[in-house]
Amino acid sequence: MNASPGNESPLRLVIHGASGRMGQALLRLAPEFPSMQVVAAVVRRTPSPRVVDGVPYFASTELASLPPFDVAIDFSLPQGFDAILALCAQRGAALVSGTTGLSDAQRGALDEAAVRSPLLWAANFSLGVAVLNDLVERAAAMLPGWDCDIVEAHHTRKLDAPSGTALALGESAGRGGASPHYASLRAGDIVGEHLVQFTGIGERIELAHRASNRDIFARGALHVATRLCGKAPGSYRVADLLG
Repeated sequence: MNASPGNESPLRLVIHGASGRMGQALLRLAPEFPSMQVVAAVVRRTPSPRVVDGVPYFASTELASLPPFDVAIDFSLPQGFDAILALCAQRGAALVSGTTGLSDAQRGALDEAAVRSPLLWAANFSLGVAVLNDLVERAAAMLPGWDCDIVEAHHTRKLDAPSGTALALGESAGRGGASPHYASLRAGDIVGEHLVQFTGIGERIELAHRASNRDIFARGALHVATRLCGKAPGSYRVADLLG
């Protein structure tokens, strides 16, 4: 039986994509969440050494050998996504994923797997951005006919524009009835800034989120992972697991 937040035993966590920047941040920050215990870290190639700081390491080809777990956090590549999704569905474990570049078929597989497991995929795990999405949708619904512009800024190494977060904010605005326009800036080492501007005749409202540290994304993923365990099978959003 899976552990749950109400039990004394900690939730058993697998970090899939542990060699990446997000995976390393998750391993470093997981001790901040005493209700969870990392029981395995998965990397692309056969690891050496096999145990680091008490955490067993597995290659991506060794998923069948993973110990029992309650939730997996996946920040890997599209090539590795199918296997961890299938394993979570098979074991009835929860899955939190921020892997980008998924195909339409893989998104369809997420919907199918949600029949057996609680799942959450998000482009951005900032808790503040989750709140911003809600505010944007509400503002758009309350300001029909106003112009809506989304301006996002990131570091120079980020290639996609608009960012996935900006597009998600645009979807929120669209649900409220707005038709957003986008502008992108790539400069220096900006972690991430998103401004949603609503402009009417003679007045303007600005809703903004600025990230100053990438750790917020790892903490957000760990936060929602603790709350996703014990939920009924289905697809969830970060906003569903706040508080």
